[in-house]
Amino acid sequence: QVQLVESGGGLVQAGGSLRLSCTASGRTNSIYLMGWFRQAPGKEREFVGRIYWNSGDTDYADSVKGRFTISRDNAKSTEYLEMNNLKPEDTAVYYCALEKMIGIRYWGQGTQVTVSS
Repeated sequence: QVQLVESGGGLVQAGGSLRLSCTASGRTNSIYLMGWFRQAPGKEREFVGRIYWNSGDTDYADSVKGRFTISRDNAKSTEYLEMNNLKPEDTAVYYCALEKMIGIRYWGQGTQVTVSS
């Protein structure tokens, strides 16, 4: 089993920045990728971005490209989501996800990000 704990959410004004962290514990061997999703009230959960654990390659949803950056610290089994130039439409619960090489996906509990206009 893998446990994921997110931190760093909060309230920020439009144009501001936040950094989210997600630390994995438990059986953290064979990580294929870690990623971020978000879910706004009344909407479906959507993909934000991901990082491939071995290569460090990243890709992002078009809505956050150029504003959000994902990085990782392999030794700490931690990924980060740096969010800049935040917009009110970025308001959501942000979820961390981890996918193992064998295709199993784990989810964090979510952290609230609220961007005021």
